[in-house]
Order: sequence, then structure tokens, then C-alpha cells
Amino acid sequence: MRIVSREEWLAARGELMAEEIRLAEAREAVSARRRRLPAVRIGKEYRLEGPSGPATLGDLFDGRRQLVVYHFMFAPDWDEGCPHCSFQIDGIGHLAHLRAAGTSLAVVSRAPFPKIQRFKERMGWSLPWFSSHNSDFNHDFRFTIDREPAPTEYGAPAQNGAEASAELQTREMPGVSVFLRNGTDILHTYSAYAGEGDVPFPPSTYNYLDLTPLGRQEGEGSLNWVRHHDRY
Repeated sequence: MRIVSREEWLAARGELMAEEIRLAEAREAVSARRRRLPAVRIGKEYRLEGPSGPATLGDLFDGRRQLVVYHFMFAPDWDEGCPHCSFQIDGIGHLAHLRAAGTSLAVVSRAPFPKIQRFKERMGWSLPWFSSHNSDFNHDFRFTIDREPAPTEYGAPAQNGAEASAELQTREMPGVSVFLRNGTDILHTYSAYAGEGDVPFPPSTYNYLDLTPLGRQEGEGSLNWVRHHDRY
């Protein structure tokens, strides 16, 4: 790292600012295009389980018009949730701000609800978390790779889908899906999958690390440093 005068630093910072402005403009253009994506009407009644018992996808809206679902990697036979998904959840701020914009956020995993509840209590989280253990919700939205009842792919097949071969075991994958209420209809408007950079949102830890000289410190074995927050 070069050490320079304050004047040289200000000049270099100004040059970088121009690049940051162009990046912000590009991000806004992509966000605008995301908002113009077509939607799919949900015709299936998904049965989930939450703290109050059985729940439908509509219940997750909690009376609001928009719903963001985080697909948290937590398979039925696991004893705890994914550390990297936990890293994401740790970075979510107070839900009052989303709710003020008519938007609910919920977490969905395939683990049975009692396992989810125990892990949620251990992590000290209060956000709504539901089990899709007895539902094909994860399969339909392509966040569980499986070969039964039919081979499935993860995400958008033209970009990063990997067909489940006969040798492939069931795998949980992370991501986000967005839904909109339109009268009595529920519309699926967007999903984001791993491998798409920081879409849909980087953890706040990454936002801060991106401002530092050493960055995310993701060299060889880049993700190995991430742990459940009670294990550092």
C-alpha cells in the first residue's frame, strides 16, 4: 500500500468516486429491470408449519402486500442450520423498516419445525421462520436439488442449474424468493440464487469489510472463516 499526501489521497479518492457513481447507476438500472420482470401466479396451496402451527404461503405475508422469503439451508436430517445462511440472517436489520414499506420477511427451511425452533433460540433470532418439511415448496422454487420424485435443478437452468443425476444426493441450496399479493392472487416475481455475486443482498459484515483495505479476506478457502456467531 502506498503512503501519500492528503492532497494526493483526495485526488485518488475523487477518481474512485466517479467509478462508484457509475456502479451505482448500473445497479439502479438492473434493479429497475428486476422490477419489470414478469410474474407467475401461484396455484398451489403450500402447507408450512410455524410458531402458531400450520400456515399457508399467504399467511407469511402477515397482512402485507409483499413477501421476501429467505431459503435457509437446513435439511431435515441436520442438527443445525448452515453457517453461511446464519451469517446472512445475522446481517438482517430490524424488520420494522421492511414492514413500514408493506413488506414481510420470513425464513423457510425443510427441517422439521422443532429443530428450527431450537436452533433459532440458540442463535437468539426473533424473525419469522417456517418449516416446509411436509411440503414441496423448496423443490418447486428450485432450492432443493433432488432426484425424487423427478430430477430437479438449482436456480435458473440457463445460468447455473445443475441437473440432479442418478448419483446426486439431495442437497439444500440458499437464496431468496419474492412474492406479491394481487387481490386474492399470490404472484412469484423474483428469485435469487447463490453464484450471482451479492444478489440479492450481501451481509452487512461484507458491506463494512468492502470499505476496508484488506476487504473480505477471501483468499484460498475463502468461506472457511465463517462460523455460527456463537462459535468464534
